[in-house]
Amino acid sequence: MKLKIYLIVFIMFVQVSLNAADESVTPALEANAEVASILKNLGKNQSAMLPNAQIIGEFNETAKKHNLHKTGPRSRDFCKKIVWAPERKRALFCGANHAVPHRLNDVWEFDLAANAWVCLYQPDNERDYLGIGKDYSDVEFKDGILITKRGGPASIAHTWWGLTYDPNEKAMLFMNTWVTKKAKAVEQLGGNPDDLYKGPPLWAFYPESKTWKMIKTEKPFPKPIFGGWLEFVPTLKATIWHTNNWQGRGTWLFKHQAGNLEENTWSILNKEEDQKVFIKNAPMPEQVGYYDSKRNLLVAHSSRKDHKETFHYSFETNTWEKVFSVEVASEEAPIGHDARCVMHFDSKSGLGFLFHFKSNVLWSYDADAKKWAQVQQDGPVAPEGKKRLAYFDPAHGVFVVMSNAQVWVYRP
Repeated sequence: MKLKIYLIVFIMFVQVSLNAADESVTPALEANAEVASILKNLGKNQSAMLPNAQIIGEFNETAKKHNLHKTGPRSRDFCKKIVWAPERKRALFCGANHAVPHRLNDVWEFDLAANAWVCLYQPDNERDYLGIGKDYSDVEFKDGILITKRGGPASIAHTWWGLTYDPNEKAMLFMNTWVTKKAKAVEQLGGNPDDLYKGPPLWAFYPESKTWKMIKTEKPFPKPIFGGWLEFVPTLKATIWHTNNWQGRGTWLFKHQAGNLEENTWSILNKEEDQKVFIKNAPMPEQVGYYDSKRNLLVAHSSRKDHKETFHYSFETNTWEKVFSVEVASEEAPIGHDARCVMHFDSKSGLGFLFHFKSNVLWSYDADAKKWAQVQQDGPVAPEGKKRLAYFDPAHGVFVVMSNAQVWVYRP
């Protein structure tokens, strides 16, 4: 009898322990049968509209105030980049508006199979443009960092193109550079501004545990300018940070020990490259780009001053090359700017795809021919809207454009 009781207690203990351990695990969502059918029957160069996406997750009063529980995240000022998490087969998004209608540190992921936006991290209190907001009761100054009591960044920035995903760490990385008057904010909290951490504000978000974490590093480290480019490079098992303006120039490499982001180093990849050559042949901030796994290249596209320009970075020579340049008025290439378009790679076709939001046109880029072409898809055009998002979904082999709950797909 006693043995039976002990066995029952033990089983209950194991069940409770497993449930506790699984609290942070994102449950698998049920696949949408209608979406599965559309994707299965979608041919090459065809597009289709999907049924409206679900909005899933827990939503606090801050989220509901801005109807996020009804619209999903929507795109935000200078925040268009979505990054792919291969082991989750989902796409991650975060970033703050310029000021209106909100400045939030929430995090979302999109699951195409389930046709659902999932809120992973509910926003902390709203922040204002230069400070930590009217209600900063949720903010602490801890270990040199302005951080919320839930562990999120208290100063939240645009992502520009400074967002990527590290599949080895299973974390989204974000160079969170903003104009927050940090010294004033620290004084508001009763701290000493001299204790502020002075390195790059690199944050990690772990989708499985739904937690933010600030990643500190020792010198040398790059300058975290506005509009830089953060991109994970699988062949290096590391992340690059690229900048090219008066504030800072160089293509840096961020490496860390497996499973430990805190054991990290920054080093400059192209230190032997002539500075004048680099200035001329490397993209300036607010570029869009991707890692080309077929050719082991970085590909960037930029529109600055009076030209549209495309650039390649070779990891064999650690140098940039401007491979394409036309005048802004030319119709040979699209506009390239992180506030106006997104650019992603399709490893199956070997092409890059750039979606320009204002013109509602999808372009393809062939890195071998160094040429751009407008995509003339067979099917409906992408939905219009002022707050759209777009990404390439390698699990299903389609380019995806979203306008609130509307979802459009295109198969190369």
